[in-house]
Amino acid sequence: MMGTNRSVRKASTIAGAGLLVMSALAGFGYQVAVKGLVTQGDAARTAHDIMASEGLFRLGILSLFLVVALDVVVAWALYHVFRPVSEGISMLAAWLRITYAGVFMVAISQLVGVLPLLSNARYLVVFSTDQLHAQALLQINTFTDIWDAGLVLFGIYLLVIAYLAYTSGYVPRLLGVLVAIAGCGYLLDSFGRVLSQGSSPDVSGFTFVGEFLLALWLVIWGHRITLSGTRPQDDPLSATR
Repeated sequence: MMGTNRSVRKASTIAGAGLLVMSALAGFGYQVAVKGLVTQGDAARTAHDIMASEGLFRLGILSLFLVVALDVVVAWALYHVFRPVSEGISMLAAWLRITYAGVFMVAISQLVGVLPLLSNARYLVVFSTDQLHAQALLQINTFTDIWDAGLVLFGIYLLVIAYLAYTSGYVPRLLGVLVAIAGCGYLLDSFGRVLSQGSSPDVSGFTFVGEFLLALWLVIWGHRITLSGTRPQDDPLSATR
């Protein structure tokens, strides 16, 4: 039991730290370096802004690839955190996250082709400048579309993690509920974009707090996890279990 406790605590710290770093990288990579340079409906303005901030755009793509790598690390770590609850369900969760990471990597590959389109003069032999700008914006939108599709998997993954957290006995049940709400937020956004032809209320922009709080709990309190039934001392959420 002591060995299992140490394994779970170590995995908890790795998972929590990985989730927090991912949040920062994804926020910068998508919100600043990609979305921040895109003007929907204006391909020429988008192309101009990307070329004017080429280094930022490249750094954003690199950040998103690092997120994919950390997705795999977090999937492995959370498998070990929740393996005492159910090895089979924990393995299912891990594979769901790894599969989502694969879809996300395919989406990012669309961004990789944007700069060559805008900077390689050889394309001008075949296409006009306006056509190249439109193609670049199309690839960015394809990145978003593929990512949205992948978020269906991610939403299901969060629901599985929520179940494991809620039934674990060593993670506050409130966190399990909040993570489930976060998972539902991603599902609502993804299906909402399909049903409303691209528009969505962006529910996950509010419900993601469950993911963030789980990451904080894993880092701050995860090193006190015990599988013997004794609650970690001074855990502010222990009363909610």
